[in-house]
Amino acid sequence: MQVADLKKYIPEISNSTSIEEINKGFSNDKKFLVTNKNTKLLLRVSNIKEFQSKLNEYNTLKKLHQYSVRSSKPISIGLQQELEICYMLLSYIEGEDGEEILPKYSREEQFKIGLEAGRELKKMHNLEADSSISNWYERKSLKNKKYIEAYKNCGIKIKNEDKIIAFIEENEKYLKKRPNTFQHDDFHPANIIIKNKHYAGTIDFNRYDWGDPIHDFCKVALFGRSVSVPFSIGQIQGYFNSENIPEEFWRLYALYAAMSIFSSIIWTIGHDPKGLPAMLENLCLILEDHKYFEKLKPQWYD
Repeated sequence: MQVADLKKYIPEISNSTSIEEINKGFSNDKKFLVTNKNTKLLLRVSNIKEFQSKLNEYNTLKKLHQYSVRSSKPISIGLQQELEICYMLLSYIEGEDGEEILPKYSREEQFKIGLEAGRELKKMHNLEADSSISNWYERKSLKNKKYIEAYKNCGIKIKNEDKIIAFIEENEKYLKKRPNTFQHDDFHPANIIIKNKHYAGTIDFNRYDWGDPIHDFCKVALFGRSVSVPFSIGQIQGYFNSENIPEEFWRLYALYAAMSIFSSIIWTIGHDPKGLPAMLENLCLILEDHKYFEKLKPQWYD
């Protein structure tokens, strides 16, 4: 797909002064920074077969903006039969990738940005799932069973795997009657934009889901704490607007962290096999943080 074709077939960007491809992330979408004079826009291009799911994503973003969520604002969506693509045009959030910039700040600055991120995540969770979305407990339990089964056949072995599985089975009951709300499902520093040492917005909503809002903290365990512990602490405290975090939160946090041990291995094997050594290091950190889930609250939070 050539940039010239995009300008020719997508009317909203026909007068743009420059179009640059953005080569970051694991999304199947192709992403472009579109500049027109002093205005910058984000163009996401997908296979035409994905139009319905992209339309759902677009409409969900519109609903999130009703809660003043700081994210890319949806501008337009369309199809181009000639190129066999669908596309979404969004506002562009200026700033830097949190994964890259956070470690350069002081611990206090990282913590304050985390507070902002937690408050923003709380806003997202105000959006409730439609009644057509099935029960979270049933969906999550089924996914977890499939991941564990795939893990047992993948050739990789985690120390004390039986202990981790037993912890999950003992605590899965706590997923019953959990709320069904919007989940970003990939909320971590690499998808957070920071400008002038402040949270500017969240990007990459293409993996969004519906279910228990606490599941969005799974990426704190997987990625956030490795990038910045002060940010991760701030995110949790900002979300609850308090230093007194409910015990229920830690149980669910630990449960989702335990489940992520198996799902992350299978996902990485399938989508980013070269990244498997780094992922296994992160998973070892989670296991150490929780003493193989003898502890609900991770050691880095104490």
